[in-house]
Amino acid sequence: MSTSVEPATERSADEVNEEIRALWLRSGGTLNGEQRAEYQRLVLEWAAAAPAGEGGLRAA
Repeated sequence: MSTSVEPATERSADEVNEEIRALWLRSGGTLNGEQRAEYQRLVLEWAAAAPAGEGGLRAA
């Protein structure tokens, strides 16, 4: 059984990036354990959403 939470709809890389920025602002620049887990999830979501050539992780 998976415990990960998948987004209800796919978001653009820009939308995810805004959430990442907001997380850093809320945290004051230092992430606690829960925030770090959220950050890691968001980075993976951002990488999946980012178009190739704009920082996205795409297989060659």
